[in-house]
Amino acid sequence: MDHVEIDKQHCWHPFTQQEIWTSPQHQPVMIDSGKGVWLKDTEGNKYIDGNSSIWTNIHGHNHPAINQAIKVQLDKISHSSYLGFGHPLASELALRLVSFFPETDLKRVFFSDDGSTAVECAMKMALQFRIQNGEPEKTEFIAFIGGYHGDTLGAASLGGVEAFFARFRRFGLIVHFIRDLDELRDFTESDLGKIAAVIIEPLVQGVNQIHVWPQGMLEELRVFTQEKSIHLILDEVMTGFGRTGSMFACQQEGVTPDFLCLAKGLTGGYLPMAATLVTETIYKGFLGDPQRAFYYGHSYTANPLGCAAALASLDVFKEENTLIGVKEKAAYLAYKLSYLANENTHIKEIRRCGLVAGVEMLTDQKGVGIEICEAARKYQLLTRTILNTIVLMPPLSITRDEIDIMVAALDQSIADVLD
Repeated sequence: MDHVEIDKQHCWHPFTQQEIWTSPQHQPVMIDSGKGVWLKDTEGNKYIDGNSSIWTNIHGHNHPAINQAIKVQLDKISHSSYLGFGHPLASELALRLVSFFPETDLKRVFFSDDGSTAVECAMKMALQFRIQNGEPEKTEFIAFIGGYHGDTLGAASLGGVEAFFARFRRFGLIVHFIRDLDELRDFTESDLGKIAAVIIEPLVQGVNQIHVWPQGMLEELRVFTQEKSIHLILDEVMTGFGRTGSMFACQQEGVTPDFLCLAKGLTGGYLPMAATLVTETIYKGFLGDPQRAFYYGHSYTANPLGCAAALASLDVFKEENTLIGVKEKAAYLAYKLSYLANENTHIKEIRRCGLVAGVEMLTDQKGVGIEICEAARKYQLLTRTILNTIVLMPPLSITRDEIDIMVAALDQSIADVLD
């Protein structure tokens, strides 16, 4: 029995209607290896990794510096408990992360496993801080319609994508969903007095078909939350580590949150690992009596292999001047997509922030995005669609020539499906 048949008989894939996946007509792509922005399947076909392996990969696959860092650490120890112990790599990584926010109160790092748990940490910290520091009435949250913050039950409570989260609403926390700052300003002082925190994906919402926020919106939100004594949680699981052109999206508007949630690109896209950066002010609210401690954790918290990969990835940013390259490549991608939009009559709108882009089709026909992504495989592009918006989010190491291939593949696959 080959791997495809084993998969169809025993595996269960995320966000997938398994009846379609396991049908005899469906032939899944089985990834075998990768180098740079290129993936190779078990049949020997090569593809550009057009969505960075679900928005995780930063410097390309098989980067020698990250590979070597993991190999060196593997020869020492692969994992040790962070509960009751520490290790040098976690200390160094925490310092490197908070160093991106000098002269601010963002000084503490809590490690976990993935983006969802990074958000869970922020939520539980926000609630516990209020409960044990004289504000027990502040137990509700505000989130944005179209937002996505993970699939664990707490994080799912904050999700503003109804298709994913509506059925779980009654099991979660009290969350108020808004479209924009005007709706936030409509809250009464009494209602705002119950809010523990507001959460947002800064600059751009990923799962909401790459919805780009108006310039200055994040800064306005920060001012509002400070005035109303509401904590601000920034979910930079997708936007972090160079995607938008700066190391973190919030830096583009000079915003420092109370909680900063990181994952995906933290290890360069190599290993599952997350971090929640927290202000020293909040951290001090957990000191004193042992019952005030934050009783939360994961078995692989601060995993040494993940820390080694993360530190190596941060080194690559410096050594390869990655952020300078992102700005140049983002400008080139914008130029290529602008030309595509002008020439291709099937495109409704293109939304972009840095090297994150969404190409929305001008059609109400369901499933067109899926058909286009499947057609793109013939032209050496692998990516995913959100409804009928095709997402382009390649590794930051992509070259101009590879951007040309990626955009041309999309153009041709749109023609194949819609012409």
